[in-house]
Amino acid sequence: MKSTQLQGRIVASGLAFPEGPIALPDGSVLVVEIAGGRLKRIAPDGAVEVVAELGGGPNGAAMGPDGCCYVCNNGGFAWRTDDGFSRPTGAALDYQGGSIQKVDLWTGKVTTLYTHCGDIQLRGPNDIVFDANGDFWFTDHGKTRDRNMDRGALFHARADGSAIVQAAFPVITPNGIGISPDGGTLYVSETETSRLWSYPILGPGKLAMEPWPSPNGGRLVHGMQGFQRFDSMALEHSGNICVATLVRGGISVFSPAGDWLEFHAAPEGYCTNICFGGPERRTAYITLSGYGNLMAVDWPRAGLALAF
Repeated sequence: MKSTQLQGRIVASGLAFPEGPIALPDGSVLVVEIAGGRLKRIAPDGAVEVVAELGGGPNGAAMGPDGCCYVCNNGGFAWRTDDGFSRPTGAALDYQGGSIQKVDLWTGKVTTLYTHCGDIQLRGPNDIVFDANGDFWFTDHGKTRDRNMDRGALFHARADGSAIVQAAFPVITPNGIGISPDGGTLYVSETETSRLWSYPILGPGKLAMEPWPSPNGGRLVHGMQGFQRFDSMALEHSGNICVATLVRGGISVFSPAGDWLEFHAAPEGYCTNICFGGPERRTAYITLSGYGNLMAVDWPRAGLALAF
């Protein structure tokens, strides 16, 4: 395993726990602010503007087939800040549940698409990825309270708000989610176990399931030793999976076969997400959320082109 230190530039600072970066064709980057409850656009020169007020706790985000931005809203966190470093500590006092939101980037209009899957309330939607059909998969991380925590799940939904199904349950704190270059495999990272799982995609909302003793029906790609926590992810064009890693802050790179190829150490412990943009998608935009920064790094390989 190769280990390096991330070297790059801070594109924007002073953000309220940024996450869900999306690199746009014009060179700007969208991010959500989980603590601020907003969607923001960061211009190439670093200028920051508010696109929409989302409320709650906007978490992962992805562009849909209609040119709108789709957001996983976890419903909000309580926060602790020490010496300028912020971290979530549990559900917000006014927490009512999670949702999937759609944002019109031209008008800032926010539409809530889903709050439930049948009688299952969305507890803490976290990360989202679109497939080539224009549907999306997302993780529901759940919520943590003083003496108990939710068991999470994976969901599949239509972008027009017409249908949602639970695809896998239970999953322990599912966080990042991504699709392989051939569209045939769904990858999911678990925060508290620091495990990376894969599922063959059989069709809309349908995953092939491993039998017991798999705890969630997934195939274990890699399980890390030592103490770190997995957050969100992005894939490379080659199929490698790049997982943002907490505590031991950085980007962990795994092959589809499960080899731990690289670790790129970040300057803080809350390295929460990564996306690819720029020429040939060779720029990695990385959210360093504890101190509220978005970092741009020259990446050694091309990132995967997303469906939209």
